[in-house]
Amino acid sequence: MNTHLRTALDLAVRSVPVLPLRAGKVPFGNCPVCRDNVCGGRPNMKCAGPCQCPGICHAWAAATTSPAVIVSPLWATAWRQAVCVGYHPGGAGLTVVDLDNTQAVNWARQTLPATRTVPTTRGEHWIYLGAMRSANSVRPEVDIKSSMSYTRWLGPGTGTMARLPGVVRALVEREETTPARGEVVSSFPGRAEWDRSVATGCRHTEGYVRTGLERGLALVRAHSKSGAGSQAFGVAQFLARQHTACPGPCGLDLLGAQIVTTAVSVGVPETYASRAVTNGLAGAA
Repeated sequence: MNTHLRTALDLAVRSVPVLPLRAGKVPFGNCPVCRDNVCGGRPNMKCAGPCQCPGICHAWAAATTSPAVIVSPLWATAWRQAVCVGYHPGGAGLTVVDLDNTQAVNWARQTLPATRTVPTTRGEHWIYLGAMRSANSVRPEVDIKSSMSYTRWLGPGTGTMARLPGVVRALVEREETTPARGEVVSSFPGRAEWDRSVATGCRHTEGYVRTGLERGLALVRAHSKSGAGSQAFGVAQFLARQHTACPGPCGLDLLGAQIVTTAVSVGVPETYASRAVTNGLAGAA
């Protein structure tokens, strides 16, 4: 049993979902059956689906706390090739503030509440108790690793872990308060809208789905000053939950596109709106 595998098993016992990382510190690629996400993806991913593949597929979503999976023959080759152990912070109820250089570390020391810290090759990981949405480049050389993300295990670190503070959450939320300048331009207008032809596996009536969507869009439009991005997340999550018992397909991607378009129309940057809706749809799985 190599060192990385021993570390992974030790973390799994402590309820930390783990996965092997290959050269470049990235996840192993999907298996042939899941290549290009043709299987639909695992549950709780950006594109929720029925994938039950026992292999190391779908990046962070493969992370597990099951010793039987970790030592399984399907994972054995990956552990022999692994360069380090990765883990899913959000799955462990944690948020990692990834500080990639000295300037970022100095900013954190001046701005963020003290918490457990782990040295990295270029900076530090600050680890807080509590999960949130992940986002890259929330400020220069600062990434947030939590839900729907992975990071390297670099040791337990030092210091007492603090509760996730509002100032860290605000690093992601502040994107939605930036009003769009000038005319709103979105890549979504012109895309086909939801109708029954794309929802052949939906158990709801067309009227039910359209009424729910319109009510949700009205909530997003009502937040024209601020908060529309968070509202879009909530609407997407609520709508997706109504379809969890459907055999599918239900055309949730088209419902999501309409939510994004509405959020963009009230000033939410499209990148932020897309991420918020994607996370909302996935969070319902």
